[in-house]
Amino acid sequence: MKTFTIGGIHPPESKLTAGKSIVDLPLPKQAVVLLGQHIGAPAQLVVERGAVVKTGQLLAKAGGFVSANIHSPVSGKIAKIGEAVDASGYPKPAVFIDVTEDDWAEEIVRTEKLERECRLTPEEIVAKIAEAGIVGMGGACFPASVKLTPPPGKKCDLLIINAVECEPYLTADHRLMLEKGPEIVIGIRILMKALGVDRAVIGIEENKPDAIELMRHLTISYPTIEVLPLQMHYPQGGEKQLIEAVSGRQVPSGALPIDVGKVVQNVGTVYAVYEAVQKNKPLIERIVTVTGKSLKHPGNFRVRIGTPIADLIEAAGGLPDNAGKIISGGPMMGKALVGMDVPVAKGTSGVLVMDEAESVRKPAVDCIRCGKCIGACPMGLEPYLLSALAERQVWDRLEKEHIMDCIECGCCTFTCPANRPLLDYMRVGKAKVGAIIRSRKK
Repeated sequence: MKTFTIGGIHPPESKLTAGKSIVDLPLPKQAVVLLGQHIGAPAQLVVERGAVVKTGQLLAKAGGFVSANIHSPVSGKIAKIGEAVDASGYPKPAVFIDVTEDDWAEEIVRTEKLERECRLTPEEIVAKIAEAGIVGMGGACFPASVKLTPPPGKKCDLLIINAVECEPYLTADHRLMLEKGPEIVIGIRILMKALGVDRAVIGIEENKPDAIELMRHLTISYPTIEVLPLQMHYPQGGEKQLIEAVSGRQVPSGALPIDVGKVVQNVGTVYAVYEAVQKNKPLIERIVTVTGKSLKHPGNFRVRIGTPIADLIEAAGGLPDNAGKIISGGPMMGKALVGMDVPVAKGTSGVLVMDEAESVRKPAVDCIRCGKCIGACPMGLEPYLLSALAERQVWDRLEKEHIMDCIECGCCTFTCPANRPLLDYMRVGKAKVGAIIRSRKK
């Protein structure tokens, strides 16, 4: 069975919610909508305090080519325009909306009827996706329309659908395939038309046999769409790892998937594309896995963007007495939250509650030069060296050692017998070097 060849690990799956159907979470009393829910320039406000908005109405317009529109996920009155703490722990610009009735914008089609035919041109499809504010739903939050607009001289020959969901605990994509499979297939065909490609591959890890069987059944009449089971191997959901697993091509250091003729879209993004193109529905809600071994009712929830994390935890039975840490995302790449008031964003794939025993870090000791972090790194880096350079703030050397290739997967920290916080230092170093590179380009 196919997989990537460099590094990787096999953490425990802990897919506690794989059998839990998607449940609609009630609307929050107040939605806090962040203006920077994507990679690139922040969106620019087009509304004012005191304005009454409808569900799906534009709140902020994309601030550049690499940016994304932000729409109101609820109906109500804009109570405040200020700042809110996001998953990073830092205050960011946000719109606070006091929720009233759920009054949707007139152009959004709210019927459950499956719309199979798309008569739009490729250019119209891309424009519709950009208008809907769709970003990568796997967590990277890269504007989807930008991926569908290859630079001059570059052409896509294969569309890869990322349905791997290799992060432990998370099952949102798995459940989405089981419950919205026909819509996902139509979304794939729409993306193929937008890119002008005649082949697509859906990569699914072998621990989801029900999803593999269903997607194969749904695509049986579409010979240009292949469902490819993959060996369980973390972090196979990384773009470069998935491209190698599916196509055998490795993306060189510093290059992008389109440089080897590939475009990767998360399966959640594909569903959002279907809703945008066929239903005129912007990205205002998403599926979030709320999980943890101590939660009474872990599950998968359809949640409006801007809903406080506290509402999700309450729906899962409330915060356990032995809770030690709340993580946005999964245990490998997720980030610990400073509080439960953090709002759901477009890239919020999961909320993990870890108990005190799970969340306590073991004391770090000196590196023993075992090399396990090197063997585990899927990007072929030397995490022990990069973390030491970051700790000592040797930024120029960090850049030369390709710190920007790090995908922050956490394999190095997971394998380190000395309990070194390798990923933490890697993130610090990557952020600093990235800022230096951007300032140099300016």
